Parts: sequence; structure tokens; C-alpha cells
Amino acid sequence: MANVFVVEDNDGLRETIASYLRLEEHTATCFARLAGVEEAVRMQQPDLLILDVMLPDGDGFSFARRLRRHSQAPIVFLTARTSESDRITGFEVGGDDYVVKPFSNKELMLRVRALLRRSSHESTVARSPASAWTIEEDGGHELELDADRHRVSHDGAAVTVTAAEWKILGYLASNPGIVVSRERLLGACLDYLADGSERTIDTHIKNIRIKLGKAPWVETVRGFGYRFTGRARDA
Repeated sequence: MANVFVVEDNDGLRETIASYLRLEEHTATCFARLAGVEEAVRMQQPDLLILDVMLPDGDGFSFARRLRRHSQAPIVFLTARTSESDRITGFEVGGDDYVVKPFSNKELMLRVRALLRRSSHESTVARSPASAWTIEEDGGHELELDADRHRVSHDGAAVTVTAAEWKILGYLASNPGIVVSRERLLGACLDYLADGSERTIDTHIKNIRIKLGKAPWVETVRGFGYRFTGRARDA
């Protein structure tokens, strides 16, 4: 059972989503606007947020960017915005999924299940034979993935990643030197094929690269996918 925050100003839609969540035996904490949500997150970290983008007292994208400073709970954006640029923005500010209105509540629940599985402590990283990697390029760097705590550190400094970024980085690191296609990353790390799926993977990779600085941990193999360039530190 998970604790899910639902932030949606449409009363009927909010209550319908809450009802579906309760049928899945989750706890639904509902908000009609952004006021009070950040304080509630600080008091009790939710397992997942379902967040409308256009709210009476603010923008969901801006709120998510601010929230990422102290919470890594998965975020599902709900919005009527259908453009690719809006989807990309949603992922860039730390969203894990993007659902366009109108939508099927059953499909939303499937996406919620997938995100809750992804953010659990069962990870490909935990099954990896290595938890630390090195790279000689750019003067040499070290990367560590702590599967028990879901923490990433780069050159000794903590790096904040989303659940999706954690899964993708861990999967690539578990297959060093192997070219992994976008389709394979989608199936192994995101559990479903989302609309604009290739761009979704590309955006997550872009965010990972930004957070890891100039070190070229993830190489693009044009026309094929991505390859992790580090080697196990103990190798």
C-alpha cells in the first residue's frame, strides 16, 4: 500500500482518481491547489504524486522543480497540454510520467503501479556485480550507486536523481560497454511504452548527463542507443 498525493483542482476528477487509488488499496491524500502541498510533503514524504500542471494558485512544472530540492517521490503530471515541448519540460523539471487529459483511469492506475515498482528498492543496480565505476576521460572520475539507499555519488559528491534516472543509469551501468537501445531501456526501466517514448529516454539521458557534469559516462551510439563507458572500480 502506498501513500499517494493527488493535486487536482477539478473536484470530480480528483475524487475519481482517489477512488481508483483506494480500490488499489493505496492511501489518497487530496489537494485542490498547491497551497499546503509542499508543507505536507515535508511532514510526510509521499510514495508518489499525481500533479495537475495548471492549478488556480500556480504552475505544476514550477512547483515540481522546487519540490525536487527535498523530495524524490515519483511525479505523474496530469495536463491538457499536448505539445512535445510541454512533455519535454515535464521530464526536465523532474517528472516521471506525463498523462494527457482526457485519459483512462485504468491506464493511469497502470502507470502508477509501474512507477511504484520502479521506485521500490528492487533495482537492477542491486543485482549488478559492481556498485562503483571509474572513468579515465576528462582527468578521471568515480561514480557510486548505493542500491540500499538509492543514492548516487559522483567524485564523492551526492547527486540527486529521479526514480526514472536511477533506473536508467543503473541499467546502463550494469551493462558496461554494451550498446542498449532506447526500446530496451523503455521495457527494462520504464515498464511501458509512453507516447513520444524515444524522446522520453533522450530527455532522461540528457538530465543524467547534466547531473554528472562533463564526465562522458554515457555515450550516444547514433542510430542504435546508448553505452555506459565506465569500468568497475575493482576490475
